[in-house]
Amino acid sequence: MNFIDIFAGCGGLSEGFEQNPNYNMLAAVEWEKPQVINLRNHLRNNYGMEAADERVIRFDVQRTEDLINGWEEDPEYGSHQGLDNLVTGENVDLIIGGPPCQAYSIAGRIRDNNGMRDDYRNFLFESYMRLVRHYQPQLFVFENVPGILSARPGNGALVTDLIREEIRNSGYEIIDDLREAQFDLIQYGVPQNRKRIIIIGLRRDLYEGHQEILHNFYQNIMPQYREELRTVGDAIGDLPHFVPTGTVQRVNGRNVSHTYNFDVPNHFPRFHSERDIQIFRILAEDIETGRNEYTSTEALRQLYTEMTGRESNVHKYHVLRWNEPSNTIPAHLYKDGLRHIHPDSTQARSITVREAARLQTFPDNYEFISSPGDNYKMIGNAVPPRFSSKLASALEIML
Repeated sequence: MNFIDIFAGCGGLSEGFEQNPNYNMLAAVEWEKPQVINLRNHLRNNYGMEAADERVIRFDVQRTEDLINGWEEDPEYGSHQGLDNLVTGENVDLIIGGPPCQAYSIAGRIRDNNGMRDDYRNFLFESYMRLVRHYQPQLFVFENVPGILSARPGNGALVTDLIREEIRNSGYEIIDDLREAQFDLIQYGVPQNRKRIIIIGLRRDLYEGHQEILHNFYQNIMPQYREELRTVGDAIGDLPHFVPTGTVQRVNGRNVSHTYNFDVPNHFPRFHSERDIQIFRILAEDIETGRNEYTSTEALRQLYTEMTGRESNVHKYHVLRWNEPSNTIPAHLYKDGLRHIHPDSTQARSITVREAARLQTFPDNYEFISSPGDNYKMIGNAVPPRFSSKLASALEIML
């Protein structure tokens, strides 16, 4: 099946399809430059895609007509022949992707004074559906956060009602009860607590009994791909250890607070102040010894105040547990790693880019080549490839 990936990011969703020989990526579209550079590099180096620079298109999907037909010298995006010219002679069997999820996330709505009702990202699904209507694939995959089920942008209507109407007007059908479309990725070999909505759209004129097919997919086919719980220890326990040195060094233009090596790509410790190193050690030792003095929100807030002299309404720290899945790997990691502290107290640090990638189930041959901040951000925003590979296999069975 030939597919196009929209809102591709660094390719977490498409990675699972690329790993399956029965799928073929025709093109991917993403507007953020670091993600595009990394996806091109990965496809070229690991999948032998010589035309990766052409096939991974950096562009604003809201400019749908230009994206389809091509555009000339744009000060931001250069020029490109457009999707139609790129896929000439090929059927587009499948479109996958999920618009940026921050506007649908409950956490995002809490932080925004207007509940993100005015956020343009609420309506990016309209651009996605314009491409679906243009290429008329057999089916599409629309991925997003569970908060989409309760989001009410613009005039206050549920965004899922707007999406459902747009999809039906485009000639496609989705499951009647979208609660069936929620997946707990921890059940599918992803070593972190992460839930996602996966909306499958079937082209109405190609399938009969849409609801029966979709119900069977969600209730019977996908559950076949569940596997035993995977933990933080399973994911990162074999990676090299880094311990504090007690001094600040300069390595490749960066301050370094821990020992390091370059044996594993992207496995390089973040710089931490002596104060943070002390906090990380205290919190990890608290778990290792079984004292559990800092397991409550109030105790963590008090520790923060004692160590920093500041107050916070929320606790800022979380230590990963070796024998449990991680908490969700978020894009916020690009700012700090305080809620993703390594479980080994002797290391007293937050997780590295490679450890975040492992917890997101990216293969080790995916080398992230941007700044650490950009790398953390794109990894946190991605769909875990281990889950997307199961999704790709399940869709084969459904069809």
